[in-house]
Amino acid sequence: MSSWERFLETFLNTKVMLRYLPDIVSGVAVTIELALLVVVTGIAAGLVLALLRSLGIRALNWLIVIVVDLFRSLPPLVVIVLIYFGLPSINVSPSGFVSTWLSLAFVLMAFSEEIFWAGITSVARGQWEAARSTGLSFGQTLMSVVLPQAVRLTIPPLTNRTIAITKGTALGTVVAVTEILGQASSAMSNSYNPSPLMMGAAAYIVLFFPVVVAARWVETRLAWKR
Repeated sequence: MSSWERFLETFLNTKVMLRYLPDIVSGVAVTIELALLVVVTGIAAGLVLALLRSLGIRALNWLIVIVVDLFRSLPPLVVIVLIYFGLPSINVSPSGFVSTWLSLAFVLMAFSEEIFWAGITSVARGQWEAARSTGLSFGQTLMSVVLPQAVRLTIPPLTNRTIAITKGTALGTVVAVTEILGQASSAMSNSYNPSPLMMGAAAYIVLFFPVVVAARWVETRLAWKR
């Protein structure tokens, strides 16, 4: 057997891959569901916090800053472990899926809030003053004049951070979430062959490469022209 044949037998074993293909497909479905939940809830929560922060209520702003800095500082894996193993001590027992979802959503929320806040504060003060001079209220100015401009400014950093955190769904393996990496690792252990792990890697490429390309397209279409 040549070196190339040994490589194929070890990492691209067709028999092993076909045997565990249904498991990988099942993991892909879980990963997609988890990623969508993380993205929607994380970004929405971050935007809400940024809008609340724009109200200028000192005590509320300090609370938001503390929460955001806390989740930006903690590794997502630590947050997952704290939720999954910590909450049962107060009679709350979230599943591994829910623990992973909440953990990654909290982390994405924290980074999204800072990105949205940076976008809001980067809009020139004159925009606020001009809008208010036309009779618009603070809320109308924020939602109709400032926020649309801020969102355009936040597209590049927000898409990059979202992709980076969403790939963290693989961390769910530590709490028995049967996503792609979990299924691939289990199959590799059962088959004594790393071919399922190669299938898992291919699945991540198939899922996230189009997302990266789409994010680049959105940045090009909607970001400010310079």
